[in-house]
Amino acid sequence: MPLQYNEYYNEQTGLTIGLKKLLFAKQSDYQLVEVYETDTWGNLMTIDGMVMLSERDEFVYHEMISHVAMFTHPNPKRVLIIGGGDGGTAREVLKHSSVEHVDMVEIDQTVVEASKLHFPGVGDFDNPKLNVLYEDGIAFVKNVKDPYDVIIIDGSDPVGPAEGLFEKDFYQFCLDALTDDGVLTAQTESPWVESYYPSMKKVFTALDELFEISKMYLSYIPLYPAGMWSMACATKGEDPLSSEVTKRIRSNPELLKSLNYYNEEVHFGSFALPNFVKKIIE
Repeated sequence: MPLQYNEYYNEQTGLTIGLKKLLFAKQSDYQLVEVYETDTWGNLMTIDGMVMLSERDEFVYHEMISHVAMFTHPNPKRVLIIGGGDGGTAREVLKHSSVEHVDMVEIDQTVVEASKLHFPGVGDFDNPKLNVLYEDGIAFVKNVKDPYDVIIIDGSDPVGPAEGLFEKDFYQFCLDALTDDGVLTAQTESPWVESYYPSMKKVFTALDELFEISKMYLSYIPLYPAGMWSMACATKGEDPLSSEVTKRIRSNPELLKSLNYYNEEVHFGSFALPNFVKKIIE
């Protein structure tokens, strides 16, 4: 029988990927990080048995969690990424010419190590604007002195070291760490996996209470549970659906040409939610 990777998100229901071989496996102080060569999706990274990214579809997640925030902000110069150890979110953020400095706070150096070795096209770790810190992101954002224009929460599922990324206190710290026109985006799980509903509800309730504007938006990532993935966009004032955002997107045609998923139509269309998704956070 051929080698297979299986991730189950409800009893025996889940994802199956054909494998060629194991490329990397390391149990860090926080989690088990593995990289496989697959038969279809290029190299695949898993953490504690959950898919984080593959070479073939990683652009969807990284473009959507980054550019929605970056175009919503009028002039993003300082960006904070919590998590994001594979480097893909930082790569997308750094495509914006206004950016002067990016802090990426990743708790587990092993994730960065694995990405540099087996996903060389994902990260932009040699960019002089990028500063990588190996710290707890919750503790870091709690003590920010110089605020950020954009904060991106690129964490894993709400278990282990990422569990605190779904709590209201954490989002209060983020709010305090943003500039007056600050923007935040975060990954908020699959609307098809009912076990995640309490965490999703918790996040959007907190964002609604803390931020002037908060909205869910969707993207479609083949190797994430059930393929549909939700994200949050919260701001201190700018509506991600405003005409000003349209102008900013249209003023960057060369950047848009370089992308594989995100564009003007996707930006605005991603905020259209099916009724069953709306009910999760109402």
